Amino acid sequence: MLRVSLPDVPGSLGRLASAIGEAGGDIEAIEIVEKRDGCAVDDVLLELSPERMPDSIVSACNALDGVEVLWISRYAAGGNLFMDLEVVEDLTSSPGDALDTVIDRIPMAYRVDWAARLRRGAGLDGAEIVRTAGGAPEELAWPSIDGPTRLPDDDVTVRCAAPMGPDVVVMGRRGGPEFLDSELARLAHLLELARTIARS
Repeated sequence: MLRVSLPDVPGSLGRLASAIGEAGGDIEAIEIVEKRDGCAVDDVLLELSPERMPDSIVSACNALDGVEVLWISRYAAGGNLFMDLEVVEDLTSSPGDALDTVIDRIPMAYRVDWAARLRRGAGLDGAEIVRTAGGAPEELAWPSIDGPTRLPDDDVTVRCAAPMGPDVVVMGRRGGPEFLDSELARLAHLLELARTIARS
């Protein structure tokens, strides 16, 4: 998966796609993650032929005027991406399980390695883990937050958290990229939707 910043003008995405193709990358999906200050931040899921190195993709992208590769890494989940609307569809199919289902779906929807739902309790720093998905740590400290927030990382994993009623949902990415404001906002909205659906 490649996260790239490019000018938000007609033709930019086409030039990016051409450069990736010429460097040996096969694009499977593109998602616009954020738009800001005349730029777009896109996540590009691609497949490389075995003889190609990721460096060639990075060089081809960075050679384009106004384009900057922010992050590139292997993405083991493949091309079957759950986006927010698909998650909501899953939540509404079984409202009674919505609070668990949203945790289960977060790793795919946000391209993170793990997610966990915490509740105030007697565990580490007053946190009890209620539900996890992916390779979540066995212990997590309670983050005192009022809204969606980036948390300090541990030099390996970047983390963020958002309240879900009295609970808190934490998610983490090993190696980055950093969480964008748009991702924090999406997470807050999705968690509130899960709570609303669970009450229905």
